[in-house]
Amino acid sequence: WQSAGDFVAGAFSRQALPMVWDYAEVNPFSSSTRNFTDAVEWVAEVLETIPARPPGEARQVNAVEAVNGVPAPPLISTDPPYYDNVPYADLSDFFYVWLRRTLRDTYPDLFRTLLTPKEEELIADPHRQGGPEAARRHFEEGMRRVFRNLRARAHPDYPLTLYYAFKQQEVEEDEEGGAEAVASTGWETFLQGLVEEGFQVVATWPMRTELQNRPRGQGSNALASSIVLVCRPRPEGAPRASRQEFLRALRAELPKALEDLTRGSIPPVDLAQSAIGPGMAVFSRYSAVVEPDGRPLSVREALALINQVLDEFLAEEEAELDAPSRFALAWYEQYGYGEGPFGDAETLAKAKNVAVSALEEGGILLARGGKVRLFRPEEYPEDWDPKADRRLSAWEAAHHLIRLLEREGEGAAARLLAELPPALAEGARALAYRLYQIAERRGRAEDAQSFNLLAKSYGHLAVEAARARGAVQEGLFE
Repeated sequence: WQSAGDFVAGAFSRQALPMVWDYAEVNPFSSSTRNFTDAVEWVAEVLETIPARPPGEARQVNAVEAVNGVPAPPLISTDPPYYDNVPYADLSDFFYVWLRRTLRDTYPDLFRTLLTPKEEELIADPHRQGGPEAARRHFEEGMRRVFRNLRARAHPDYPLTLYYAFKQQEVEEDEEGGAEAVASTGWETFLQGLVEEGFQVVATWPMRTELQNRPRGQGSNALASSIVLVCRPRPEGAPRASRQEFLRALRAELPKALEDLTRGSIPPVDLAQSAIGPGMAVFSRYSAVVEPDGRPLSVREALALINQVLDEFLAEEEAELDAPSRFALAWYEQYGYGEGPFGDAETLAKAKNVAVSALEEGGILLARGGKVRLFRPEEYPEDWDPKADRRLSAWEAAHHLIRLLEREGEGAAARLLAELPPALAEGARALAYRLYQIAERRGRAEDAQSFNLLAKSYGHLAVEAARARGAVQEGLFE
């Protein structure tokens, strides 16, 4: 029972059954919420809108052993398991026990066990498989066998499409120079099997697949998109490349793809995983990428290099910002919206060729009692007029846009965007991506949500702002 809205809701919003005193049972033949007729109508609406016309057939087959029992499928599209993120079989038990009571006589083979089968499940489960390393091997070996089957049975005229969304990141110290390298075990193990079994990525698209109001997405920086990887068998005569050749190709091709992604308003929360597709398209075109000592470059190391080029791309956009914004960005990285010593601010300001007093006059920070802090978005004045401001900065514009988005919505933010100079507006967009990256890595989740909101809304805001500017231009001739 949802006390907030006074209606009946599903019991399983997560992998638990909360026991509370206020509950309700629905009369399935009533016209109230969650009645049987509504449930049937939901299914009927889906069936009416599905574009496929031929009848479908579902088979329960271990993908490690066979590809759905079909000798040569013309088209393969799959959403692989997410390493250790989702214990599918354990979650299925919540529903399996009830389905078994009612359908065991109808589907005796499907419901022959008391609980769902667990041993053959292709996930990394240390408790079930004897530790983290054994779980990793189980997943890697299973994925390799799956992709081997897919490659052997895939139709030569149609590509393989894979849907994947995995946010887990691990920051490691790079062996060269001690720099931080970001990789993902989930992506690594999945892609390692794909590349080793002879596939190459030929195209990639982010696809909006996740509801913002799902329990996992509430109050967190959860992914909003899945990545569609379009793959074909790698040609037999594919060339080898050195690490430096791969890195040069990556730096030549990945920035253009990243520019297309950011201008398409891909949310910052999805940018890192969206970069994996075009990055792996470069890596997987080679039969092997080798280190100077002859050792093959692993997928994990390739992912770290892809993230390195992503950082370089965002840093290049940072270099095009105005001096106050570059100061504020560097200060935020160190102190967030908290206080820092005035001496540090003075030193940083000189390096950015700007004075602390000018920054205070520009309205982006407060300097008092030997301390300096940046203003939070909600602290910016509501009566701000960019046309009357003599010290405009992308930082200030971005924070006013965030304030309006969070308090008044997209309409008010679009009207402000229409008043900003184009270069300043573009700087605010680029700043949102860079700030999200910093906030996410520094564990500032609330700040990251604000920056993600601006970046993902920017495309729609720009369209509405252009309409507003057009309406003003038309009014001049009336």
